[in-house]
Amino acid sequence: MKPNYDIIDKAALALSGVLMLLGIVVLGIVEILAGEPFGAAPVEQTNEAGEVINTLYPAVDPTLRTGLVIAGLLVLLVWGLYRMTGATAEETERQAVEARAD
Repeated sequence: MKPNYDIIDKAALALSGVLMLLGIVVLGIVEILAGEPFGAAPVEQTNEAGEVINTLYPAVDPTLRTGLVIAGLLVLLVWGLYRMTGATAEETERQAVEARAD
């Protein structure tokens, strides 16, 4: 059975895909191109005496990347709930026919 996607379904799938790709792939490439530090936490550079002389921060804030991915997942969740609760015209018609047959 082929799924019937209307404009709302296509928009929700596209939006969630774009948000997750932006948060994972695009900003990941930006992080790689920006150089170290690659992790989410700032890295402190110290001298031989152990004194902090510089702190390196990631190019993109990790909360931004996480927020984009979570927003994409939330769009998918809302779309899934929409699909579960919305009955199509075929289902409504089939239920009406079955009710008349009883």
